[in-house]
Amino acid sequence: MDDELNVTYITLGGYVDVGKYRYVYFFIIFTVYILIICSNSVIVYLIWTHENLHEPMYIFIAALLVNSVLFSTTVYPKLLIDFFYEKHVISYSACLFQFHIFYSSGASEFCLLAAMAYDRYVSICKPLQYPIIMRKTTVSIFLVLAWILPASQVAVLAGLSANKKLCSFTLKHFFCNNTVYKLQCMGSREKIIHDMLILLNVAIIPLLFVLFTYMRILIISYRSSREVKKKAAQTCLPHLIVLINFSCLCVYDVITVHLELDIPKTVRFIMSLQTVMYNPLFNPIIYGLKMKEISKQLKKFFCQAKVI
Repeated sequence: MDDELNVTYITLGGYVDVGKYRYVYFFIIFTVYILIICSNSVIVYLIWTHENLHEPMYIFIAALLVNSVLFSTTVYPKLLIDFFYEKHVISYSACLFQFHIFYSSGASEFCLLAAMAYDRYVSICKPLQYPIIMRKTTVSIFLVLAWILPASQVAVLAGLSANKKLCSFTLKHFFCNNTVYKLQCMGSREKIIHDMLILLNVAIIPLLFVLFTYMRILIISYRSSREVKKKAAQTCLPHLIVLINFSCLCVYDVITVHLELDIPKTVRFIMSLQTVMYNPLFNPIIYGLKMKEISKQLKKFFCQAKVI
């Protein structure tokens, strides 16, 4: 606690002692971050510049990739800077801001995947009504809700935490996740109920909706022609892979935060890093390889780059 400036500082205790290898670690993490930005940005650029990709499905993919960059930017810049300092601290207000952006962007991913699932359901199960239902207005509403609803609900959590008395000033992680709650002197039933409601609204309900929607698509596709089955497999499989991957990472994050596991700090650091590394790197690879139109434009893009 800095009484002179009336600012509370939190020590990030999840870092490992990199010593003389700090530049090696910095280079590796910096390379990963640049790869995340470039890979996601290239696909967003292709969707933005090609008219044939200005369809709801590709717009939702672009939004998901932009969200992945935001998700990564919450953690990586601070992580890279801290490699050059012996003490790893962050103000409590900045910590809560990082907490807010990290979880609101994570929840937005579930909401965007739910919007994509609905888009695929209408496209495959109600193809004649697709242009009427999935208009630009509908897509815009889905995008706004996917970002505004999680951000506003997680903001309430961050606001409530800001007024709580702290009994500890050291986090066991290298960024501000749910371990922020462990700094507080005591929890409350009200906070637990509020947390559960937010989890239900921005994660569990979208997840169940996606699973229900794809079950409906699977049933209808099974009864339809081979062409419909092929279309369903080509467009739905990448979304399902991304959903399963992200859901596993979220469960992993909850387990590592809430279970007091006695594991070495280096192992904890590497395990925690997975939550902000795999998905942002994984998404552009999946959509770039598995989505036929994006893959086609991606090949043209790199062929032109070679010619230049």
